[in-house]
Amino acid sequence: MIAFLSGKIILKKDKFIILEVNGIGYKVFLNRQTLLTLPEIGEPIKLFTYQNVKEEALDLYGFLNYEGLEFFEALMDIRGVGPKSALDISALGSLDKIKDRILKQDEKIFEGIPGIGSKKAMTIILELTGKIKMLGSASARGASADEAENALTQLGFSKQQAKDALSHISNSVKNPEERIKQALKYLGK
Repeated sequence: MIAFLSGKIILKKDKFIILEVNGIGYKVFLNRQTLLTLPEIGEPIKLFTYQNVKEEALDLYGFLNYEGLEFFEALMDIRGVGPKSALDISALGSLDKIKDRILKQDEKIFEGIPGIGSKKAMTIILELTGKIKMLGSASARGASADEAENALTQLGFSKQQAKDALSHISNSVKNPEERIKQALKYLGK
């Protein structure tokens, strides 16, 4: 799974960009809010990505920070919410604003998003209420542990195996790449 890309923008469209990474162009779908904040064509950018694998397509969805990706993944866990709806929801404003309105059970936040009526809006609110308090609440160390854990699960290890391997790494190691390397060494024993 592709979890992160770093490269330069070579094309911008209404719903996606083409990001060149080491001579390969990746089509990455972004929400409107993110598209408006991107640097100009030719400028470098780093994106956390969600790779959606379907029988007829392989799509990448991009986010400027890990918290945005987590929110998108939480939305994708809700039955009946697909990647396009999740991307539309993530464009409703700042993540804090969306969280606040969901915690206030404000179903009007989803007005205008195709395929989300009042029933589905209440389902989303009910399912997200418990999860949303957890999103983005990690400290800097916790965020890098989450990054490392996510990378290990992307490599095929279970969440429990990843957590166990990361728990054996010294707290002084903050760099996510180094944490992943050490965890892989531990898992290789």
